[in-house]
Amino acid sequence: MRYTKGYPSLWRRVPLCIYFCGKMKLVSTRKITFSIDEFYHLYNRGVEKRTIFLDIDDYQRFLELLFVVNTTKPIDIRLIHRYEDSIFDFDRGNQLVAIGAYCLMPNHFHILLTPLVDDGVSKFMGKLCTSYSMYFNKKYKRTGALFQGMFKAQWANNDEYLKYLYSYIHLNPVKLIDPIWKEKGIKNSEVAFTYASSYQYSSLSDYLGAIRQISGILTPTLFPDYFSTHLNIRKELLEWINFQLPIDQESQTLKSGFKQN
Repeated sequence: MRYTKGYPSLWRRVPLCIYFCGKMKLVSTRKITFSIDEFYHLYNRGVEKRTIFLDIDDYQRFLELLFVVNTTKPIDIRLIHRYEDSIFDFDRGNQLVAIGAYCLMPNHFHILLTPLVDDGVSKFMGKLCTSYSMYFNKKYKRTGALFQGMFKAQWANNDEYLKYLYSYIHLNPVKLIDPIWKEKGIKNSEVAFTYASSYQYSSLSDYLGAIRQISGILTPTLFPDYFSTHLNIRKELLEWINFQLPIDQESQTLKSGFKQN
């Protein structure tokens, strides 16, 4: 499908959310084939909803893996740490996917990406989840699966849904300070936005102009340019923070609608 670089005037929030819920159910009823130049929202959580990031080093390891395993060539992360000042200085060569957004939560993660090579998504996710599981199990002296089955995916098959995913992914951390904000509404939208924008384990701060090494995880130029300024990003997120559904319709659909791949 062809995506535009701009975005039409924003629909009213209630019709927009109803549209997304219906569209997501439609897309998830068939097996997804990952295609170059298309965009996908990937998700997985810990087995039995267990916490998969127990300390800062765990988050940092996953962020490093988001960058370093995104390559078509074999890698040894120990050698990279030995010979590079920063793992983000590593020359990856050709990438498997381009990442447009991500968020790591204590027991799950979200990634928005587009494949750059055939079978790029499956290869990237296989290396990412296997590498992190091996690290986690060795560190915490455990065995068995860490993630709840294989990763789940949604095809972002139109501009409206793709743009919405930037807000959905980047506002996930608000649940850490107010778990029921979507059902009951947020008490202080500025506090919520400040928390989300300062959350270190998502890509939002990169879009807001932060200078950090982990910005190398992202390849935003391969995604539609929906947000021309930092003020536009802020405005979009505050609109979603202040919007309240009668029930947590979007979350329930995401929980039930993700298709395994």
